[in-house]
Formats: sequence, C-alpha cells, structure tokens
Amino acid sequence: MTRVPEGHPRPLERLLSVRRLTSPVARESLAIWVAIASGAAGAAVGLLVFSGRRAPLSGDWSVGTAAAILTAVAAGLACLVGLARSTRTTHQWMTQRHWGWMVADAVGLVVVHGAIAVMACLALFRLFQEAFTGLTVDGIASTVMLTLTGTVAGYLGFNSSARISTRSLSTLLALFMASGMIVSMLLAENPFWWHAFFSELGTGQAGILSFWTFNTTLTVSGLVLTTLSSFITQDLFTWARARARLGIRKARIGVLRWSLFIIGLCMMGAGVVPINFSDPVHSTFIRILGVVFIVLLASIQLWLPGFPPAVYVGTYLMLGLGIIATLLWFPLRYYNLTGFELAMGGVIYAWLVVFIRNLDAVLTEAGMGDRARDAAVQEAVDAVQETGEAVPSAPQRPATAAVPVSTASFTTPARQPSGRPAYRGWTTGPGGPGGPR
Repeated sequence: MTRVPEGHPRPLERLLSVRRLTSPVARESLAIWVAIASGAAGAAVGLLVFSGRRAPLSGDWSVGTAAAILTAVAAGLACLVGLARSTRTTHQWMTQRHWGWMVADAVGLVVVHGAIAVMACLALFRLFQEAFTGLTVDGIASTVMLTLTGTVAGYLGFNSSARISTRSLSTLLALFMASGMIVSMLLAENPFWWHAFFSELGTGQAGILSFWTFNTTLTVSGLVLTTLSSFITQDLFTWARARARLGIRKARIGVLRWSLFIIGLCMMGAGVVPINFSDPVHSTFIRILGVVFIVLLASIQLWLPGFPPAVYVGTYLMLGLGIIATLLWFPLRYYNLTGFELAMGGVIYAWLVVFIRNLDAVLTEAGMGDRARDAAVQEAVDAVQETGEAVPSAPQRPATAAVPVSTASFTTPARQPSGRPAYRGWTTGPGGPGGPR
C-alpha cells in the first residue's frame, strides 16, 4: 500500500468533492445564489424599463409581459446551471454519449422550463389584473415584482434540473404538455375550432398565437420525450443487469427505448408539419405513433418481465380504454375526432405516469434509487477514511532517459472506487505524474 504524492487527487478528496456535489445542503446553497443572481437581474430590468412611468399588470407593454420574458430567461439559465451540476453527479451518463444528444437534451429542458415559467407568469399577472381592474403600478412596484418573479424562477429552475430524475421529468413533461394545449385552446380566435379536430389549433385557422403555441408544444414535448426515454432506459438497464447476473429472464429494454424514441420523433414531426401543410405526412406521423404505442402496451410482459402484476393489469386496462375510445369515435360516432385525440392523449400520459412511478418503486426496493447512490458515496468516503487514504499499488511505467521522472512514490489505479475510468491526474505520462499521456 502506497500513498498518492502531493499535488495529486487523493481518493478521499475526490469522494468528498462528489459528496459535496450531491449534498442537499450544497445544492440548496447554490440554489439560493442562483436565485439571488436572478433577482438582481430582475431588479436591473425593472429599473431600466419602468423607471419614471406607470404600467398595467397585464397586456401590451405591461409588467406581466416583462416578467414573462425575464422568468423565461432566468428559468432557462438556472436550468442549465442545475443540469451541469447534475451531469457531474447522478447523471454522468448524459455526458458520456455523443455531444449531439446532450445538446438536444439541454435544449429540450431549457425550453420546457422557460415555457412553463412564461405561461405561469402570464396567467398570474392576468389573474391579478382581472382582480384589480384598472390598476397600474409605478417603477418601484414594477421593479419589486420583477425582482420577486426572477428570484422564484431562478430558484425553481435550478432545483428542478439539479434534482432531475425520471419521475420529475415525466411530471414536468405532463405539466408542459397540458399547459401548452390549454393555452393554445384559450388563445384560439375561432371558438368553434373543436368542431373539426384537435390539430385545427395548429393550422392557423384558429389564430396565429394558437398556431405557434400548439405546434411548439407538440415539437418540444416530442423532444423531451426522447430525453425521458434515455432516463427511463438508463434506470432500467441497471435493474436488468442485476437480474441477468442472477440468471433471471432477461428484459428487453431496447424495445421500450426505441418505442418511446419513435413516439417522440412522431410528435416532433406532427408539430413541424401541421396538417394544413401536408395532410398525408401529418397523418402518417400520428398513425405510426398510435401503432407503436399499442404494440408497446400489448407486449409489455415480453420485453419487461419481473415487474409487479398490477403494472401488467393496469397496462392492459389502459390498452382496453384506448380501444374503447377508438370505437366511440368510429364506428359508434359518439364524439368527433377532437374527443378521440383528447382521450388517446390522456391514456398515453396516464400510462407513462403510472409506469414511471412503479419503475421508481422497483428501483428503490432493489436499492438502486437516488438515496441508495448517495449512501454508496458516503460508505466509500468512510471506507477510505478507515484505510488512511491509502490506495493499492499498481505497476509504474519505466522512466525514460530523456525526461527524468520524480522519485516520489505514486500509484496509477486502473479504476476509480466507483468503477469509472481512472482520473486524469493519476496517469503516468512522459513528464512524470500528471504529465501528458
């Protein structure tokens, strides 16, 4: 047993740094700093935009409009900060893929957080404007409101992404999808849009604001669903590998991953190509989405053995509800195409929520949840402390005559305590410890 020389990352120091990143206290402290920065930005915007004039709470050139823009930016930037922290701790797998996947995930999460902040802010200020009819506020009150909304947006945006998980991401997606659809309905200038079909909101016939809201919601929801598929399969792969080591029937996680990925792509395609642009293309995306989802639910016991029986029963019941919803539309003609689309959308997201909650319960029971990972880090810290920060010796690279190496004793472990590749600072290069490889 030998010790790591001065200037090299010790295993205890590395584990403690990971522990600090995963610490709830450290996370909340950073969230407060992000909230303070967002509040300061809101105060600056308020002083710059509303100084010396009065403005209404809602409407054109109002405090609500400025607050919506501010909260979108604050929530989006705070989301990026929280996501960067998350990828260094519990979600390191996100940075180990091709950079394009990471960019797509980040864009989707930023847009979702920003859009939810905008919709919440506009609704809140509109509500208060309706409650206090005719109210206008001066520059001081406007600045205070922007400071408060910016602070809240920064705090919630950071915490949402820093603590992102399969369960929280599914809730975020459902909230975004439902809010976006409701807002697009409320913004529709044609009150009889529902006489045709749900996609009428995305044709422009119901109004330009409804057009952009509907199609943006559909496209971004599809993008976030592809991210959610990665989170779900990452959790399931850990569980499936544990089952495989025990010789239990292997789960086919790729079926779920690619099915959700295709469904997400179809949602993005339906949003990018509205029905008035190309009816055949738009309808093809919707048909593929429906077929893939039905096959996924019908074959759940084949690709996911070992889950609680209640999950299978609930899945088949939702599949039955989908069939009943289809029959009520055609041939029974109980409701029109809009009602059918709403019913199917509810079935899809209800199944996702139930499935993800059960996945979280299964992982927690198997000791693979977030709390178990934090406990493993603490156990590793305790183990290294008990051994006096010593690490096993490993073969050293012979010194070259051209470049002398340090005579200090050092080691180059093949793997980190967590099983990941060795740290860069522990490698032996031609320039000695820590030199280029």
